[in-house]
Amino acid sequence: MNPPRELVVLLDEDGRAVGTADKSGVHHAETPLHLAFSTYLFDAAGRVLVTRRALTKQTFPGVWTNSCCGHPAPGEDLGDAARRRVRQELGVDVADLRLVLPTFRYRAEQDGVVENEMCPVYAGLVRDPVDPDPSEVDSVAWVPWRDFRTGVLDGSRTVSVWCREQVAQLPEDPLGAPDGAVADLPPAAQPSGWST
Repeated sequence: MNPPRELVVLLDEDGRAVGTADKSGVHHAETPLHLAFSTYLFDAAGRVLVTRRALTKQTFPGVWTNSCCGHPAPGEDLGDAARRRVRQELGVDVADLRLVLPTFRYRAEQDGVVENEMCPVYAGLVRDPVDPDPSEVDSVAWVPWRDFRTGVLDGSRTVSVWCREQVAQLPEDPLGAPDGAVADLPPAAQPSGWST
């Protein structure tokens, strides 16, 4: 039996939903703008979970990046999608998930494959050990946030394009900063924002 089709939400330049596409075919040299999310997961000691993408990933294989990324299904709440994806990729539940960068957007290319996303960023706590899915995550590391942030900003730590741009915009204390405004999310990611 074939796995269910996974759809991503396509967006216009204003962040409104304009349709869907099959995730398996959406990433290529002319990737359309679509909705995604990124998460930064912390432990009780203030360390951030950094992951290396599986070598079999279609986009940015083997690249070190933030804790977890993904795409909401059409009509799925973005926070719920982030929790779902963390559970799938890392085998752990997130506590206190908070929106920290509601308006983040980026475009990046590696080996002819483009990422082109409106990608709100969340931060949250994990209290249990992670159990990564090897088809998604090659390896993980827990790094003190201050060290990670400094290394990314001064260029001594190599990470994905989106992670570098996100860290530059994230506050010094992501978990202690005020929540981002849901009203600033792309319209397709706001409650009742899905329609085509």
